[in-house]
Amino acid sequence: MSGLLRIRENISIYIKYNVSMHTIQSLTSSSHLSKGYTFALISALFLSSTAPFIRHLTQTYAIPPLVLALWRNFFVLVTLLPILTLFRPALVRVSRPSLLYLAGYGLLLAGFNSLWTTSVALNGAAVATVLAYCSAAFAALLGWLILKERLDKAKILSIGLALIGCIFVAEAYTPTAWQSNLHGLSIGVLTGLAYAIYSLMGRSAAQRGLNPWTTLLYIFGFATFFLLIINLLPFRLLPGTASNPAELFWLKDSLSGWGIVFLLAIGPTIGGFGFYNVSLSYLPSSIVNLVATLEPAFTALIAYIFLNERLSLAQITGGLLIVSGVVFLRIYEDRITPSSIQAIKRIETRTNQTPPSG
Repeated sequence: MSGLLRIRENISIYIKYNVSMHTIQSLTSSSHLSKGYTFALISALFLSSTAPFIRHLTQTYAIPPLVLALWRNFFVLVTLLPILTLFRPALVRVSRPSLLYLAGYGLLLAGFNSLWTTSVALNGAAVATVLAYCSAAFAALLGWLILKERLDKAKILSIGLALIGCIFVAEAYTPTAWQSNLHGLSIGVLTGLAYAIYSLMGRSAAQRGLNPWTTLLYIFGFATFFLLIINLLPFRLLPGTASNPAELFWLKDSLSGWGIVFLLAIGPTIGGFGFYNVSLSYLPSSIVNLVATLEPAFTALIAYIFLNERLSLAQITGGLLIVSGVVFLRIYEDRITPSSIQAIKRIETRTNQTPPSG
């Protein structure tokens, strides 16, 4: 009888222990997810402030867009380099082949930053951000054309939504838009294309095994160098550049102007990227990228409050179409990837089990 009582007590203790452990794990998992979503939201909020900062600087100080792009990249470089050198020196060292690759990537970033800054100056923060999100459609098309990726019905639908959305956001269905802001709309669409190529290069850098912080450091360093050369070209060959070397210091002794440029570098760029990386340690990348699609909404809200920008009903509808296309594509890719991996594993298994011919 005492033996039965002892067994019953042991079972009771075992059940209580497992229930307690399950409760602790659930609370830990919930806390883990909460932190992940918090960091992802902070990242989206930081990134969404990029365009309003640029718009404020180009409106208030009339700084040429490519001069602003130069200083933004420079402040990212001089902030990130000492931090990584002191705390993660291994991330500063790269091989020569990687250095050449990062130089090309930096040249692309210089082009993208030039287009992006000019688009914000011409189109406003909200419209420029939404037009840049057409990059999802361009990325799918470029993946199909260059990387031979599959272009199925889901991607075609996403591309269609993005393109229709771009037409609504740019109000390209009205002759007035083409007559009054053809240059701005063209720059906005080209920004989306450049962002798509930039994203594909980011994927390539990850496949090469380059640490994201290493990539960020070097591409902003090279972009600073290339933008300096572009701004020093004679006869102001490109619009938005400095007309002479003295104009590189456009802000002169304006401490508030220089302070805002510095905040643009460390906040949206380093802060947004940093919180994005931290959120990836708590959440799957698919979830983090879905949270990142809140950026246009946050940008529109910030621009509405601080810059008095207003979107028409057609532009809001277009923005929703673009973001819907991006969200749909990311959910679809997240679902199809595991099944694709399983299919590859099944093919590999059959291949390994098939006896050699001959």
